Amino acid sequence: MTRRERREKTRIFCGVRPTGHLTLGNYLGALRRWADEDQHRAEALFCVVDLHALTVDHDPARVRRLSRQAVTLLLAVGLDPRRCTLFVQSHVAEHTRLAYLMECTADDDEMRRMARYREKAASERARGGSVRLSLLTYPALMAADILAYGTDEVPVDGDQAQQLELTRELAIRFNRRYGHTFVVPKVTRPAVAVRVMDLQDPVSAMGTSHARGAGVVYLLDEAEAVREKVMGAVTDAGADIVYDRAGRPGAANLLDVLAACGGGDPEKLAGEYDSYGALKKDTAEAVVELLRPVRERHAELVADPGYVDSVLRDGAERARGMARPRVDAAYRGVGLLPVG
Repeated sequence: MTRRERREKTRIFCGVRPTGHLTLGNYLGALRRWADEDQHRAEALFCVVDLHALTVDHDPARVRRLSRQAVTLLLAVGLDPRRCTLFVQSHVAEHTRLAYLMECTADDDEMRRMARYREKAASERARGGSVRLSLLTYPALMAADILAYGTDEVPVDGDQAQQLELTRELAIRFNRRYGHTFVVPKVTRPAVAVRVMDLQDPVSAMGTSHARGAGVVYLLDEAEAVREKVMGAVTDAGADIVYDRAGRPGAANLLDVLAACGGGDPEKLAGEYDSYGALKKDTAEAVVELLRPVRERHAELVADPGYVDSVLRDGAERARGMARPRVDAAYRGVGLLPVG
């Protein structure tokens, strides 16, 4: 923050990419913490980063639909617009304004070292497709997302650590070249991390765009669909229930989910079961009850689109007010003429 800027609360920025339907893994791993903790302890910005969905081939109608759904679900899980700022990335022009300056600050080899670029580019080429330039430069936009707001902390999981280290480096480099402009954000990790694995492949994380939906519980799945997926979860060779993430990943995943739903300890829960059938049944019911209020609130919000629109308008206006002074300062710092 600038020397004149003083805050009562730490400022945090969190984003969700609308490339797939949000899952139980998203909820237990991040969204629940955003609603229960982060929006209360910090000056929090929550953003649907729709521009990041354009780095690969996409269906425009699907991006719009998933962006709207993501906003509605963020409200449904408990984000309160009176306590936080909720908005869509493309509604705030400062993100793209600053992204170009970040591209001018970054080096080509830094971008090409990003694991996500290498993995996604290899996947696109394997399918015979072209690799969009935006896939290479997306870390510059991600840095702009964070730095525009003077973000103090960014809560992350392991998959984002590399990109956020680059964000920190770009902030430091820009400040050295052009004068102190950006807060160098801290990367923070939750004290208790819940990592939900795919029910059909318990060594892989439950993702938003997994090819097989049978292993993924979506937040908007009907109760019977949730029960079917959990009851069909892959289990381990042994019949006894043991909490061992490395040796017994199927049982460990179910125990982790059950513990996260009820606040228990997975190792202690393991001793309460002598069959997978009973463990799966209790886990399925716990997930159904956990998601029931989210689905009900989502339905209410879908029926009131005017309210969601007003949240997005107010959120974008608030976000612009926070970002514009810092982005304008960055433009002046690099030598661009101010608007007369």
